[in-house]
Amino acid sequence: MSTATQEAVQRPPLADQAQYRPGRTITRWSPEDPVFWRSTGKRVATRNLWIAVPALLVAFVVWQVWSITATNLGDVGFGFSQSQLFWLTAVPGLTGGTARIFYTFLGPRIGQRRFTALSTIVLVVPLLWLGFAVQDTSTPYGTMVMIAALCGIGGANFSSSLANIGFFYPKQEKGNATGINGGLGNLGVSVVQLLTPVLITSSVLAIGAGQKKANGSEIHLQNAAFVWVPVLVVLAAVAWFGQNDLKVASTPFRQQKIIFRRKHNWLMTYLYVGTFGSFIGFAAALPLLIKTTFPAYSVATYAWMGPALGALARWAGGWIADRLGGARVTVVSFAGMAASIIGVITFLPAGSDRGSFTGFFLCFLAAFFFSGVGNGSTFRQIPVIFRGQHLKGLAEGTPQYAAALRQAEIESGAVTGFTAGIAAYGFFFIPAMFANFSVTSAMWGFVGFYASCIVVAWWFYARPGAEAPS
Repeated sequence: MSTATQEAVQRPPLADQAQYRPGRTITRWSPEDPVFWRSTGKRVATRNLWIAVPALLVAFVVWQVWSITATNLGDVGFGFSQSQLFWLTAVPGLTGGTARIFYTFLGPRIGQRRFTALSTIVLVVPLLWLGFAVQDTSTPYGTMVMIAALCGIGGANFSSSLANIGFFYPKQEKGNATGINGGLGNLGVSVVQLLTPVLITSSVLAIGAGQKKANGSEIHLQNAAFVWVPVLVVLAAVAWFGQNDLKVASTPFRQQKIIFRRKHNWLMTYLYVGTFGSFIGFAAALPLLIKTTFPAYSVATYAWMGPALGALARWAGGWIADRLGGARVTVVSFAGMAASIIGVITFLPAGSDRGSFTGFFLCFLAAFFFSGVGNGSTFRQIPVIFRGQHLKGLAEGTPQYAAALRQAEIESGAVTGFTAGIAAYGFFFIPAMFANFSVTSAMWGFVGFYASCIVVAWWFYARPGAEAPS
């Protein structure tokens, strides 16, 4: 029987095909069935993925908007100290990481379509508040902290998006799919750092009064917030009418909470803190690091490049890991990150030595690149590890195999979201470390941490005879 004939025979009845249309809840989903995947699944999964990507990208914009906003507050009359400004860039990481943990378990329960739409539209609130607050230099610091905390909720969308998207794809394509979703979503960090300096200098887009800088020029900080409000409204509507909810992904918390008893949940969380935690923390801190360490160089010119490289490298990391194995790629990524940060330390100013911005920046770019590769490879490891643990010794096609596969999918999605939630605290801790310790001391701390991650990744996942090769 030809492939076309097989697909005609096994394609869902017309009555069932209606559920795969945009805006519907899908009750039958079998991505591991090659016939179903070719005839129906791939098309539906692709549509849901490419609606999720721009929604996640703009959510990252909201999460990171303070990384650039904070660098401009002192120039327009806000009397905040350097330490206070670092804290403003750090606070969204604290709330984003915490909210990610909740979103991990709520997202699959509520559904891709509904949760994407709702979690996108609520981000309008902190952006509106921010837009009005930056126009008044008497706005209290405590109010600014509250706005920053609410902007942090944008970072939580990552966990629900990744957990949901993973259910749409078969094993062999999960790494690439999550790499696309996470990698292009992460580009929101670069978008906000690249576009904000342009947006705030445009009086055409301004709603409200501009702010005067010490040199007499005028900027419109509110543009950094207001311009994204209509974009969020449109993306929420597209998600509501264009995506699908998967019934198979709707899982009660009691079935997901078992991950807290799984050793590999905690080990992979540790590794992902090293990759994504570094990426998002460095992205938040780099603009202020450039401004305070090499003040002669433009934040607007350079700050966006590292996050852009890291985001694209994440996509590449998932693709490479699908082919070479996630664990080996993860080990290489941590070695690269450690070497890159040692390079950063080498080129920092010290005493009468003014350092080298070129060397500093190139080494930071390398650190972003390797963190992005590690982001993709660690996320590829998670489903492989849990499938291997659950399916060990079971014969394919048996009821036990099917039940184990289902549980592996549930736990993989939950672990993916949970690790992303904990790793997001890097957004908080890295700027906080720079606010409380010298840059050099903080950097050496990162190097030591990466060395421990190499040991964990190699021992449990990469070495011959590893407990959970992935």
